[in-house]
Amino acid sequence: MRRRVPRRSFLRFGGAAAATLTLPFSLVFSRKPQSVGRFGPLVPDPAGVLDLPAGFTYRILQRAGDDMDDGYRMPGRPDGMGCFPGPDSTVVLLRNHENSPGDKAIGPYKAGQGAPAEAYDAASMGGVTRLVLDAATFERRSSNLVLAGTNRNCAGGLSPWGWLSCEENVDARHGYVFVCPATASGVAPPQRLAGYGRFLHEAAVVDPATSIAYLTEDRADSCFYRFKPADPAAPFQGRLQALSVVGARNADTSSWALGEPREIAWVDIDDPDPRDDTVRMQARAKGAAVIRRGEGICLSQGIVYLCATIGGPAGAGQIFQLVPAGDGGTLEVVAHSTSTDELDMPDNITIAPWGELFMAEDGYRGNFLRGLTVDGQIFDFARNARSPSELSGVCFSPDGRALFVNMQEDGLTLAVTGPFLEAGAPRR
Repeated sequence: MRRRVPRRSFLRFGGAAAATLTLPFSLVFSRKPQSVGRFGPLVPDPAGVLDLPAGFTYRILQRAGDDMDDGYRMPGRPDGMGCFPGPDSTVVLLRNHENSPGDKAIGPYKAGQGAPAEAYDAASMGGVTRLVLDAATFERRSSNLVLAGTNRNCAGGLSPWGWLSCEENVDARHGYVFVCPATASGVAPPQRLAGYGRFLHEAAVVDPATSIAYLTEDRADSCFYRFKPADPAAPFQGRLQALSVVGARNADTSSWALGEPREIAWVDIDDPDPRDDTVRMQARAKGAAVIRRGEGICLSQGIVYLCATIGGPAGAGQIFQLVPAGDGGTLEVVAHSTSTDELDMPDNITIAPWGELFMAEDGYRGNFLRGLTVDGQIFDFARNARSPSELSGVCFSPDGRALFVNMQEDGLTLAVTGPFLEAGAPRR
């Protein structure tokens, strides 16, 4: 999800950097804690994996390299993730893996295994895996590969048809969103949504009331998009559009102040599936606004929340609220970082059943899972105590009793449980 040195490359560096990393992680990347919020301050994890507030515990559900039940192995670099209700008292996690074609060592295939016939591109190591959990205990029941042969599956989002997995890559034949059914107990044929555009996709979410999809683009000069079906009953036939600000052509949203909603409109993208990476150029030619690295996105009661990872006064993140209204609506900043100690490059986001937003950081000095209260206060909920790796894939079980999160470079998927549903949780 970044343009700078990949974390796994950083950890291989020699010299002084390598010597520094022999120190305890907490001394290498020191950041001040934020507001404790209603859950209380973080307590250091004796195992050195994930710091949490008192009363909360985590379970490691799976590790990269673990055998899955279909004969493949869990790939590395777990990223965006969504949770679905499943049959027979289960919940189902669908999980992206942000791997490139050269990442064979952390791909899904063991020695001697080749790509399945259903793989979109046999040379590609990205894709989607499925974890089936007991809905009462959140213990793992099974796991399998669902989507194979895609590149850099970053974030994605929920839809009425399953998980939307997004490629943050525009190599030949790549740069698309794929639909992955939560019921797939084996590798499924790839269902590519060319109408959602070909660009550096980050995340997507669908409003089930309208079948309109909202899509982010991970570039410093990105735009923000929606796919509007001509008929909700035919959800993949329609128009790709980009957000523009009424009266402000090519508005740069990175300098917006808090709490000042702007009226928006949508402009059509004439060629959503171009040969070259030109979708955002088409959008800006029609006056579309600029979002500084659009990343995580989620939806609640028809309202869309999205991250601009390098927007805001500190260049360390903004959270926008989009309130659709017909072919327009409003866009405003509901939170931004004034210091990397407060919030450092929010990436994947989700909304809790009680209304608070949870934001996984992808910064450079250690990463937290931060919360955002309904009145705009940022608080700590978890900290990667093991490494400088980003946290990703944050989502809740349908009943709100568990939070799921990935530690990307550590190759871990965790379930966090505790007193989430105690009285006093305000609703958005």
